[in-house]
Amino acid sequence: MARVAFVGLGTMGCPMAGHLARAGHEVVVFNRTPAKAEAWVAEYGGRTAATPAAAAEGSEAVFTCVGNDDDLRQVTLGDAGVVAAMAPGALYVDHTTVSATIARELAAARDDLLVLDAPVSGGQAGAEKGALTVMCGGTPEAFAAAEPLLAAYARRSGLMGPAGSGQLTKMVNQIAIAGVVEGLAEAVNFALAAGLDAGAVFGVLGQGAAQSWQMDNRAATMAKGEYDFGFAVDWMRKDLGLVLDEARQLGIALPGTALIDQFYGDVQGMGGQRQDTSALLRRFRR
Repeated sequence: MARVAFVGLGTMGCPMAGHLARAGHEVVVFNRTPAKAEAWVAEYGGRTAATPAAAAEGSEAVFTCVGNDDDLRQVTLGDAGVVAAMAPGALYVDHTTVSATIARELAAARDDLLVLDAPVSGGQAGAEKGALTVMCGGTPEAFAAAEPLLAAYARRSGLMGPAGSGQLTKMVNQIAIAGVVEGLAEAVNFALAAGLDAGAVFGVLGQGAAQSWQMDNRAATMAKGEYDFGFAVDWMRKDLGLVLDEARQLGIALPGTALIDQFYGDVQGMGGQRQDTSALLRRFRR
């Protein structure tokens, strides 16, 4: 079993760190809100640290799962960040969805660390069930060191390429999801406007070519106006902003993704910032 540190105990990080503890690893945690770290220790054991650096000291592997590029830079490269405190040869894995730029920056920060950018897909339910998909960027050596630890909460993990490739793969994921949710929102809106029984409609369509995870899990709740299922509109807009920034650097157009990003901006303006992404339907039914 390994000595590991986990920095960031939000919706995703809290259960992920919990799976590491339940797998028998010795876990020390840090969270900017100390009460969350103390509650985690009360549930899972282990111990808290006063700073990210204190969590990293003596750890064989360090994990981060925070909010955005700025948050990540603070807990890694800022005062009392984890990078300077890690021992040579230690493993660093970042699960935050951030830019490929900062992923490459962290990979280059020290040449004596094993570093992976490793954003996840599967949402809060996947984190709680230990059934996430992990998209990794880094060296084969870093991935080999991380894979046994990732198995505590990942249904599948894969190495996508060098540093930054995990984040780029997550961007591909978000482009695809945004398109599916937008199509489903229009379909639900059409069904309701036409006076159809949405349950019957999507019960049939879910057995055909239109089937998707979003249809199976969100069509019925969308039709009822229920939008409290995890991944928030605010976070989707953050992710789509990363996608569109990267697309500009690549010199390519993503017109559909850009339009959906605008639609999510409308949902934010309607007060849906913390509702889950299926709240996109509100944009069409106002």
